[in-house]
Amino acid sequence: MILQTETKRRYTPEEYLEAEVKSDERHEYNDGEILLMTGGLPNHNKIAGSFYAALRFGLKRQPYETYMANQRLWIPEQQIYTYPDVMVMAKPIGYQEGRRDTLVNPLLIAEVLSKSTRSYDKAGKFSAYRSIATFQEYLLIDQYSVHVEHYTKDDQRWILVDYKDENAEISLSSVPCRVLVADLYDDIDFDEPQAEEGE
Repeated sequence: MILQTETKRRYTPEEYLEAEVKSDERHEYNDGEILLMTGGLPNHNKIAGSFYAALRFGLKRQPYETYMANQRLWIPEQQIYTYPDVMVMAKPIGYQEGRRDTLVNPLLIAEVLSKSTRSYDKAGKFSAYRSIATFQEYLLIDQYSVHVEHYTKDDQRWILVDYKDENAEISLSSVPCRVLVADLYDDIDFDEPQAEEGE
């Protein structure tokens, strides 16, 4: 998704939430700034949907909840509201105090990389996610080629495994689930010309 700053004025989290629940568009909030989220490309949506579906099926009847795209996450230490592409929470679900529409306790987050958000997803957003005590696993999934960066927390260290082989299997560590790389990229045409998100 592309993020576009709405204005130079700084907003409080309360002002953001009041406007967001009435808005037809989705916005992120980053320490006083409100950022418009524009639509994604077909590849972006297919990949996020495939990962969500694999998790929903793989974690069926287990004590987890899986969410996709439209579920808001609050990161209090960084003063950020965001909408990750895919999240998994352990039950019981943790909500922001006083709200039932904003979650706070993800185990696993996945972002599908776009040209416009790649740097933010890999650096600033990952840093913000790491401030969440429950957060244990992060996947960055490229939409332009077969490439998944899989970060797992081991004590205080984050370990990276790269996947570039469609036949590889990703064994998730925060939840009991395995996902084939080929399943993430099912029906993805890398040669199909696509405008950048937001264009």
